[in-house]
Amino acid sequence: MRALAVPALLGVVAATAACAPRIGVPVADDAQNPLCADVVLALPESLGEGLDAVGTTSQATAAWGEPGAAVTLRCGVEVPGPTTTACQSVQSEGGTVDWLVVEDQGTWTFTTYGRDPAVQLVVPPAVTEDRSTAFVADLGRAVMEVPQTRACVGAGDLG
Repeated sequence: MRALAVPALLGVVAATAACAPRIGVPVADDAQNPLCADVVLALPESLGEGLDAVGTTSQATAAWGEPGAAVTLRCGVEVPGPTTTACQSVQSEGGTVDWLVVEDQGTWTFTTYGRDPAVQLVVPPAVTEDRSTAFVADLGRAVMEVPQTRACVGAGDLG
């Protein structure tokens, strides 16, 4: 009897997993880069409070939160060149990550600066309505799987 219970239980678990919500996240052009696999494997199970990891539909992507209001991450996006976009250095466990930060109609987009492949995080207005984006620091350890080759410079660094 016990031998039959294990396969039946595994079938129920597999069926339940198939019904779990998945977030559609577009794949990035360089998603097949082996460093993206390292990034995804090092990502946290949750961001801040209340943003738990959920499945995604594309390689080298991740999401936290609820469908329709999820924080999404893509590894392998186009590497940004020199820019005047706001560059912020975010201290996290193990070091600092430089992010280009853009806000457009309440959606915040963070793209790593000085790392190839680049990682992009998109935070929709539904998430920022009741929390800050300080959870970006939670991604530092994972993003640091990609070596840093350049750093943000401030106006004072331009001489």
